[in-house]
Parts: sequence; C-alpha cells; structure tokens
Amino acid sequence: MSKNQSVQGTTQSQLNLSTAERISLYAAWGASLTTSLLAILVWGRNNQWQLSFDAYVIFPLLGLLAFSLMWSHYLAAFVRRRLGVAPPVLSHYFESTSIVVLGLLFLHPGLLILQRFRDGYGLPPHSYYSYVAPGLGWVTLLGTVSWLAFMAYEFRRIFADKSWWKYIPIAGDVAMLAIAYHGLRLGSQLQTGWYKFVWLSYAVALVFILAYNYFEKFEQHAQTKSPV
Repeated sequence: MSKNQSVQGTTQSQLNLSTAERISLYAAWGASLTTSLLAILVWGRNNQWQLSFDAYVIFPLLGLLAFSLMWSHYLAAFVRRRLGVAPPVLSHYFESTSIVVLGLLFLHPGLLILQRFRDGYGLPPHSYYSYVAPGLGWVTLLGTVSWLAFMAYEFRRIFADKSWWKYIPIAGDVAMLAIAYHGLRLGSQLQTGWYKFVWLSYAVALVFILAYNYFEKFEQHAQTKSPV
C-alpha cells in the first residue's frame, strides 16, 4: 500500500466515525490536554515561571503530569464504555499516552533519587525521609509501593493469562487512589490555592469511576452465577 493510500484510508476511517466514537475521542484527548495544561500552569505559577534544570524544580511537574494522564485514562475508558464504543477506537490514544506516562513514572522518582544521592543523602528510603517533613516518610513509601503496582501492570502481555493476574489491575486501582493521597500530602502545588480543589475533584471522580466499574463487574459476575 502506498503512502497516499494509507493516508486516504486513515482519513476515510476518521470520516466514518460515529457521533459516540467522536465524543469518546474528544473526551480522551480533551481530558489529557486539559489536565496536563492545568498541571503545567500551577507548576509554573508556583515557581513564578523561573524555569531551570534543577531536579528539585522539575520532578514535581513530572508527577503531576503522570497522575493527570493516568486519571484521563480512567475517564476515557469510562466514557467509552458508557457510550458503547469499541475499544479499538481509543487504541491509538492509549498506546501513545501510555508511553508518555511510562516515561514520566520513571523520571519523577528517578530525578529525585539521583539528586538526593548527589547531594549526599544516600538512597531511598532514607533520602526520602530526609526530604519531606517529619511524619510524612510513610507517604513517600506509599508512592513507592504504588509505583511498583504500576510497573507490574506493564507485564500484562506476558502474564495476563495467569490466574493471579486479576489482582494486578486491582492493585493498580488502589495505587491510583494512593497516589492521589500521596500528591495531596506531599505536593507543594497542592497545599493551597485553586489546584488543590482541582486535585480533590480528580479524586472524587476517580472514586466514582472505580465504584461504578466494580459495581458493574459485580453485577456481571452475579448474572453469570445465577441459574438460567
């Protein structure tokens, strides 16, 4: 197939999208762009737009962006299912944004770990404890455990057929809630101001989506168990 034929095929498939499919795509990309811009805005204003390559300045933004995109994934999947749209419609969205999320998940803690080590504070967990306020060290470990849950999900192509794999997505859902709390307690951009309410709205929406998803799964499971 020539390049022109490929482009024409892509254009034709876009023209053939139904209204529900278009809404699903707009919601996915719109949520990702909006939440990312809000994260950049609050980070920039918090630093008075004095941009630098200081790891302590950059790593919080990476965490905000990672959570914002992952939250958008939950919203996009929820909207898609509610509209009855087939999963392949959002496959390109999830594939491209998931790569970005994976990079952010490595860079967010990685930059902090590297900088703390260079400053003579050693490695985690001690380097975390000495960075945050007294009594909040356990919240940093909450972030580490959540990170491990997210990384475990990346092995789905290898272990998805295992009987124990069903617990990994559940761990990922719990990790999302834990990260929402992690950010609320440790994020300097979340202590005061308008973005704190934005973050709380993310948390409330996430709880609603998860509750709905698990209720739906419970109903489906009950129907399969009920006698015909």
